[in-house]
Amino acid sequence: MSALGGLRIAVPRGALFGPTMDALDRLGVDTAEVRGNDRKLLFEESGIVTMRPSDVPTYVEAGAADIGITGKDVLMEQAEREVYELVDLGYGECRMILATVDGPDPTEEALRRLGVVRVATKYPKIARDFFERTGRQAEIVEVKGSVELAPLTGLVEAIVDLTATGTTLRENGLVEREMIAVATARLIANPVSHKLKAREIDAVVERLRAG
Repeated sequence: MSALGGLRIAVPRGALFGPTMDALDRLGVDTAEVRGNDRKLLFEESGIVTMRPSDVPTYVEAGAADIGITGKDVLMEQAEREVYELVDLGYGECRMILATVDGPDPTEEALRRLGVVRVATKYPKIARDFFERTGRQAEIVEVKGSVELAPLTGLVEAIVDLTATGTTLRENGLVEREMIAVATARLIANPVSHKLKAREIDAVVERLRAG
C-alpha cells in the first residue's frame, strides 16, 4: 500500500505541480516516476493521477479520485461541485484581480456613460459574482486564450484574471484596479470517501498541516 494509505489523489499539472510533488514527498509518497514522466497520467502504485487543475474537482466529485489538490480560484469558479475543502496548503499564491489599460480608469467611464462595463475573463462565475456583489452592471465576455489582448483591442474595458507577479499585465500596459481574492492550493475530498476512508484522509490532513 502506498504512503497515502490506498487513497487515490488527483494532482494538478502546471504551476502547482512542483510544490505538490514536494508536499507528497514529505508524506512519504514516492514521486520520482511522476516527476520523470510528463506523458503518463495514472500512477497506480503511488496512487497519483495527474491532470489540468480545472479537472481536479470533476474527478474528485465523481469519486474517480478520493482527494485532490487544486487552486482556490478553480474551486471558486466551480462552486457547484460537491467536494469538501479540507486544507489551505499555502503554496501557489496568486491574486484574482480586475485590471484595465493604464491611465484613467475606463470602467468608471463606461459605467458613467452606459451603466455597464464589458469584462473579459476565463473565470465568468467569479467575475459575475464580483460585479453583483459590488453593485455594478457587467457584460461578461468569456475568452480561452490570452485575456490581456481583450482590452488592448477595444473588445472590453476590463479583465478579471489571475496574476502571481503582475509581469504579464505590466508588459501589456495593463494595471491592477481591484483585488477580488487571494488564491492558494487547497486539498479537497470526495464526500463519500471522506466518510468511508475517514481515517486515511484524516492522516493525510494531519501530516500536511504539520508540514
